[in-house]
Amino acid sequence: MNAFSRFLRVEFAPPHYLSLPTSGIDISTSGIKIATIVERTHGLELSAYDEFPLPAGAVVGGEIQDHDAVVVGLKSLAERNHIHTANVTLPEARGYLFEAVVPKGNGQEERIAVEQHLDEYVPLPSSEVIFDVASVGESNEGVRVVGTGYARRVVEDTLSVLDESRLRVRAIESETFSLPRAVLPRGDKETVLIIDIGKTTTKLLVVTKRIPRFVTTLDIGGHALTLAVMKYFGVSEEDAKKVKAEKGIAPGVGNEEYIAAMLGTVSVIRDEIVKRLEYWQSHAGGDPVTRVVLVGGNATVLGLPEYLEASLKVPVALGDVFANFAPKSAWLPPLAYTESLAYGTAIGLALREYP
Repeated sequence: MNAFSRFLRVEFAPPHYLSLPTSGIDISTSGIKIATIVERTHGLELSAYDEFPLPAGAVVGGEIQDHDAVVVGLKSLAERNHIHTANVTLPEARGYLFEAVVPKGNGQEERIAVEQHLDEYVPLPSSEVIFDVASVGESNEGVRVVGTGYARRVVEDTLSVLDESRLRVRAIESETFSLPRAVLPRGDKETVLIIDIGKTTTKLLVVTKRIPRFVTTLDIGGHALTLAVMKYFGVSEEDAKKVKAEKGIAPGVGNEEYIAAMLGTVSVIRDEIVKRLEYWQSHAGGDPVTRVVLVGGNATVLGLPEYLEASLKVPVALGDVFANFAPKSAWLPPLAYTESLAYGTAIGLALREYP
């Protein structure tokens, strides 16, 4: 978008009640996160961010189990941040990512072509599936599309809690599409592995041109490192988090036993990542991964990028969820960098209106 068109959108914006929503809502096992963006003449800014922790068992394996708890959280966030309309995420764990080659046509024709063979891509009766597709390029055989499908009940459960919370939903999409939109700049054409390290899980997402190609979730996350620190030092969880943040897994004088204890846990995560990456690299054809981006609430462990890079054999760096926002010379994010990495999905959802 050039500066002139951005100026027109800001200075001659429609009335507030006609404006496109710029809020994203990410519902996950640990809690609900929201992000709201505003457009200025110099670019996009994050105008609001917030989270509401959910009780254990409220969301399990990507499915909402305690509707009341989620509704309470949504209402609280909406009231505190004056949100009425938003884009909402669907969990990767309950979706089915697939690729297909279909005859070239407009978007609707390509979608119909996929629908005719949907039972080949999603192991559910077609009548019970809600799906969408995005093109990743043309080939001699036609157009290659990436799609994601969800059981209708998963979508309806998510929409029902939003409805009970009196929040209007403009769009609902898989987090596998939202996260790349936040951490990769517009027009990025590389094939990138995004590693999202949460509290109890680690998501691995290979994307090309910011479109997901491969995704898997590991049942281990940053909390395992916290537990390792608790065990080694005999401290509380809060103290262990502080130690983890200060020491990480970076080598240091007198840290040998501590590092050994930490590496015993982090090596499990590393080995699983290596296994998945090697699989992709050997089956990727012309789209091998060229770099790795780390995000998530537990991605900032000191020394982790260097540790992973030594095994993955491609550059590894921490991500930037503000890659598509106004330049830092014109605007500074209102939240700390380490905290921002946990808001990638919510920010990506809010950015849906700015492809």
